[in-house]
Amino acid sequence: MASAPSFTTDRIRNVVVVGHGGAGKTTLIDACCHASGATRRHGSAADGTALTMFTPEEIAHGCSMNTTVAHATWLDAKVNFIDTPGYLDFLGEARAGARVADGAIVVLSAPGGVEVGTERSWELIAERGLPAILFVSMMDRPNADFERVYQDVREHLTSKAIPVEVPIGSGEGFNGIVNLFSDRAHFYIPGTQTGEYEERDIPAELQPTVDRYYAELIETIAATDDNLLEHYLEGDTITRDEAIHALKQAMLRGELYPLFCGAPTLTYGIRALLTKVVELLPSPQERTAEIAEGRGGTTVELRGLNSDPFCALVFKTTSEPHVGELSFFRVFGGSVRSGDEVGNATRDKTEKLSHLAIPQGRDRLEVDELRAGDIGVVAKLRDTHTNDTLSAPAHPLVLEGIRFPEPDIAVAVESTNRGDEDKLAVGLHKLHEEDPCFSSEYAPELRQTIARGLGELHLEVQLERLKRKTGVSVVVKAPRIPYRETIRAVSEGHGRHKKQSGGRGQFGDAHVRIKPLARGDGYRFTDAVVGGVIPGKFIPAVDKGVQEAAVRGVLAGFPVVDFEAEVYFGSYHTVDSSEAAFKVAGSLAFQAAAERAQPVILEPVMKVDVITPEEFLGDVIGDINQRRGQILGIESAGRAQRLRALVPQAELYKYSTALRSLTQGRATHTRAFHAYEEVPAHEVPKLVEATKKEREELLVAR
Repeated sequence: MASAPSFTTDRIRNVVVVGHGGAGKTTLIDACCHASGATRRHGSAADGTALTMFTPEEIAHGCSMNTTVAHATWLDAKVNFIDTPGYLDFLGEARAGARVADGAIVVLSAPGGVEVGTERSWELIAERGLPAILFVSMMDRPNADFERVYQDVREHLTSKAIPVEVPIGSGEGFNGIVNLFSDRAHFYIPGTQTGEYEERDIPAELQPTVDRYYAELIETIAATDDNLLEHYLEGDTITRDEAIHALKQAMLRGELYPLFCGAPTLTYGIRALLTKVVELLPSPQERTAEIAEGRGGTTVELRGLNSDPFCALVFKTTSEPHVGELSFFRVFGGSVRSGDEVGNATRDKTEKLSHLAIPQGRDRLEVDELRAGDIGVVAKLRDTHTNDTLSAPAHPLVLEGIRFPEPDIAVAVESTNRGDEDKLAVGLHKLHEEDPCFSSEYAPELRQTIARGLGELHLEVQLERLKRKTGVSVVVKAPRIPYRETIRAVSEGHGRHKKQSGGRGQFGDAHVRIKPLARGDGYRFTDAVVGGVIPGKFIPAVDKGVQEAAVRGVLAGFPVVDFEAEVYFGSYHTVDSSEAAFKVAGSLAFQAAAERAQPVILEPVMKVDVITPEEFLGDVIGDINQRRGQILGIESAGRAQRLRALVPQAELYKYSTALRSLTQGRATHTRAFHAYEEVPAHEVPKLVEATKKEREELLVAR
């Protein structure tokens, strides 16, 4: 395995690359690494050869699904590019990438402009407070329009965006840029592989546009610095170095976001972008100090110095055949050498960092040392997982973890081959280790293994990985719905259990009154027996009998909830009565009472939050209505609309796919449990029949 040099912290840039799916993030990173000489081949996301998109699932689906790190060396600095997926099904990966970055590149496609994924990415950047560069990609595509994208950004992302480059041409005619800092035109050499260009005078027809953009740039930068503003108002010339310095400081404060452009597939604009990444985005030492928690609740500030105590956050875990688990981590303080023993402060374990390496897409380049601020990878850690903190054994520290979104889309899975159940459970657990936004569990009530993720594509991809990595194929089914039953009226029932079979018999006799409780109050049992007609020692048995009968249901076999059972009368036999007999009596009494208590079926109802472009709002509302949904309200969410509704869980299976189809992939939704509500009367017979049929099929299968 190749060896690589380590870089001092001031020469490191950790840059997360975000944007809408398909905007060109992976292609941009590949072009940057190739133009810098870090890679020999200029790969392509379209044909599956891109540096940071290499798993079989990514290649098959044609989009990034993982947080992947690659690096380029430019102007004696190391730039760690953190590639992230643009689709919201993989939002957890984007969150992980942003957590370990010091700056960002937000990629927009020149034909598409600001899209839903761009807005979500921008929210993530704002949440982390990351200084960011905006890059308009695909300037060589039909319908590319730099000015429209710029106005789109100002209207829908931030009014603080400012162009620092002007494209020369667009679509097939895109052949260069004007650098506003140098006031020179860069004309790209056709067929260039690494972004070479010829520097010339600005074309005369473009000069008015350049003058307008330049005046806007200098005025905007000067307004962020009092000294520069004074010089500017006095008519003094602001030098390139002064402007770059002021722009960087404004970016650190979140006051300005420079806008660049290019065509990564042609490597046009890549060299200028690399230069500005190094010049404008901060090193780890220039960011706000990271706070780590030490022993006894003490805190330590990590300023990205080698003199800090060693502290690193594991932000990604993957597994590879013949290698095992790989742990990717960002060093926030101190340094570490290959072979060092470190502590896992999160789990109070010790690990040895053998064969310390830096990631380059799917490859790893071994290093002797990693310094503060750098990103590394190590194999075969025994007890370390994503979000764990590694630190010096003598100085345990814990960093704030990644706030992963909760998985809320569920499917039921079962292995296609009998006997694979154990392999399935192990494989699903390993998938969770690699992706905390994927989880699974066996639900005894539903008698199904339930897998959860952030969307149907997310789940589909995870199950593809399961088959590839473990050989276990699964059948995906709709999860059974955890229906409940309850009562609406007060009712009484009598249960009498008498059995004589020679010798000692069985006798239990109980009268039970049941009453409805408020939704969510559960179950309550009351002893109202007077005069000792049922001895006290048998009362708990009546309670147990009622509860066991309630689990079996009345209408369709679903558990009965939200009721009070009161035993108020009965009789006993001094010899034949027993706890077992009174348990049966309690069960019979409940069944008799429940049938006359106006039983109903309850279904779980979810609170659904949909964000959709306004032009699709009517279609979304119509679809929600067809799903027996209740619209709670509609409000503005930037340029989109936020719709809140209550929808039965039974109507939401594969809703993500339906919503994507309705809105051309531009709407997103989240869901959370709201409450149990009555199933409409006209739906009950269908539900009872379907449940009966399913149980018969289960019996046959056994």
